Amino acid sequence: MALLMEKGAEPQTESELADLDAISALKESAAIELKEEGNKYVKMGKKHYSQAINCYTRAINQKALSDTETSILFSNRAHVNLLLGNYGRALSDSEEAIKLSPTNVKAFYRAAKASLSLSKLVEAKAFSEKGLAQNPDNEELKKLNKQINLQISEFQQREVQVSQALKTAKDLVSAIEERGLKIGKALFQELTGLKKPILDKDCILHWPVLLLYAEVMSSDFIEDFCETDMFSAHLDLISFLTHFSDQKITKIGEKMIAEPLPWDKENAYTRDAIELYYEAGSGVCLSKKEIISNFLQGTVASHLDTFGDDETDAVKSSPKNMSSVGNNRSKWVKVNERRTLHAVLAESNLVIPGIPGL
Repeated sequence: MALLMEKGAEPQTESELADLDAISALKESAAIELKEEGNKYVKMGKKHYSQAINCYTRAINQKALSDTETSILFSNRAHVNLLLGNYGRALSDSEEAIKLSPTNVKAFYRAAKASLSLSKLVEAKAFSEKGLAQNPDNEELKKLNKQINLQISEFQQREVQVSQALKTAKDLVSAIEERGLKIGKALFQELTGLKKPILDKDCILHWPVLLLYAEVMSSDFIEDFCETDMFSAHLDLISFLTHFSDQKITKIGEKMIAEPLPWDKENAYTRDAIELYYEAGSGVCLSKKEIISNFLQGTVASHLDTFGDDETDAVKSSPKNMSSVGNNRSKWVKVNERRTLHAVLAESNLVIPGIPGL
């Protein structure tokens, strides 16, 4: 009997041949029934998808159908895996279906859809185009191909934006390095957000600068302070009255004189009385990589952790970078209003806390 034959042995008699034919017919019949049963489970809805997959798997394992029919089984199982969100399995089944039958358009569609769900855009496009080559009028494939092309276009645009953001950050860091400036951890983001310096077309830095009035828990924020500007020019433009709308103004001759505020008994907050100081000998210098990473915050490139530069990517905070300027012996240094912003920021004892704060 054929059932007692050793594995790999050839049938020797007509009886054994007849037995093998009968077994093959039974397996084929079982595979077809399992396929139909799986199709029924798919139509019954999500609760029965696992049963559908089991039926298709058992049908495949019969190894009794032609390549074309077996391709359909793999494609059907890929369909159910797509419905369940098992995109990796769906792609694997679709690829197996295509190997068995390169004309299986549904397999190409499902391979493209699974690839798209896995963000494998190049593969998705290849599968959809090969499917359309088989059936140019397939509306589902044409719609999917359009969706894939749209995502590819959006991805390419995003890559351009990421590249530009990274270039801008690197150019900014290079300009800071050329000026010998030291950047430390940002300290004022709760007041300024993610504001950062800008390098204009003439390679001049424009800084956001925060002026802190610690005694009255207030501040002024200058969003564009050109590095070549003197402090006096900006202080002349700042209206200290914007914080105190109830202050009375009196005109004496050609001058507008502000009367003291109720809490300003000494009339201390006048333009002539304002003095600027920066904290020297404080702060930790960041590495180039850390500075670039900070400048990328709030941009489309904020997710990057490497920057396409082996030297920069390899650099972590070295002992030199990690050292505090002045060995933590900080002091307040008065700023001459006639000095430019660059002249102050370039002081050897100053680590800029993200953006200048005085």
